[in-house]
Amino acid sequence: MIDEKVMVNDVLSSVKSSLTFYANTISECANPELRSTIQQIRNNDEASQYQLFQMAQAKGYYKPALMAKDDEIQQTKSQVSS
Repeated sequence: MIDEKVMVNDVLSSVKSSLTFYANTISECANPELRSTIQQIRNNDEASQYQLFQMAQAKGYYKPALMAKDDEIQQTKSQVSS
């Protein structure tokens, strides 16, 4: 039997893939109504993903990368802006 940690991480991975798919689809969608519908679906999935992420993190199932330092953030901003 698959344990909860494995299932949660599988769902998180699946939702991340879906969000990437939605972003690509939205950027190429010419029909405004369809684009809006896909954006709503994406927004709902993002909200669900964040709730699941919070639960996974609280239970120790998921450990995000360490937070970047302020100087690293500023350096990246400078590189991207130039």
